[in-house]
Amino acid sequence: MKAAYITGHGGNEVVVVGERPMPQRRAGEVLVRIRAATLNRVDLYMRDSGAGITHRLPQVMGLDGAGVVEEVDTDEPLLHPGQRVLLHPGISCGRCEFCARGEGVLCTGIGYLGEHRDGTLAQYVALPARNVFPMPEGFSFEEAAALGVNHLTAWRMLFNRAQLKPWETVLIFGIGGGVSLAALQLAKWAGARTIVTSREDAKLERALALGADHAINGAREDVAKAVLGLTHGRGVDVVIENVGAAVWASAMKSVVRGGRIVTCGATSGDQPPADLRRIFIRQLQILGSTLGDLHEMADLLQAVQRGGIRPVIDSTWALDEVHGALSRLEAGTQFGKVAITLPD
Repeated sequence: MKAAYITGHGGNEVVVVGERPMPQRRAGEVLVRIRAATLNRVDLYMRDSGAGITHRLPQVMGLDGAGVVEEVDTDEPLLHPGQRVLLHPGISCGRCEFCARGEGVLCTGIGYLGEHRDGTLAQYVALPARNVFPMPEGFSFEEAAALGVNHLTAWRMLFNRAQLKPWETVLIFGIGGGVSLAALQLAKWAGARTIVTSREDAKLERALALGADHAINGAREDVAKAVLGLTHGRGVDVVIENVGAAVWASAMKSVVRGGRIVTCGATSGDQPPADLRRIFIRQLQILGSTLGDLHEMADLLQAVQRGGIRPVIDSTWALDEVHGALSRLEAGTQFGKVAITLPD
């Protein structure tokens, strides 16, 4: 089969498009013919170093994906050949204490597509049936693929970790990235007031068109002061951020007493000043989050179908153009998901 894979670590020179062995489906697994995937920051991380992630080279890239069921057990009750599906990329062990209580995303032995095992930038992937979900009706393969990481991550951040209420206000950093856009869409669907930030006016204008209530240009404005102005000195109830060190101080100063900051990334650095005095005096909650559980994926899919939520696709590239797609994601100029289509 044709796939995009890394042969080492560095830049795009270590990313090869070529032939890889077909995955061997085992009992209880589904063989999916991938039609589209989208890029995530972890694809750049795996290309650059993959430090701290156990993997073997060559490694097929790609975390999320959508396609068509090619092979499945005959007694599988929910899936059948030819069915259009999307993937949950976290393969949990099903036996540890966290899996036993229904929190597979915390599994001590979890393995992710594109990180610990071959991923979705390939014509075929085999994975457990529990990780394969029917696509929402009317979605393109690119849109469906985007749900499996960014929207699932945002869903858990907002509704599991932050316990967002409809009357609350959410500050979302770095609008234009996949998780941030998903958080905007889901927060608005839930009825919350939203404030978004970016250093680019064009991205802010597009976010406002998507329903953001307020937009702050972090290149020209002090974000915390602007937030306090918009909230009459109170601050926001929830902060959603995946930027890290560059915005951490602003996040801490923007949240109301007793408020929640939920983080799922650190693209600008992972060692910001803790500001412990502010945390305990204001009784702030700092919450980490990654991806989401299988039951959260099911809830998300119902919500996007009923709520008319569609992922924003920035651009679509053929598998042979993966170098250009990775460069676009790395430059940070995208607004929405950078998608990759797989050849028939």
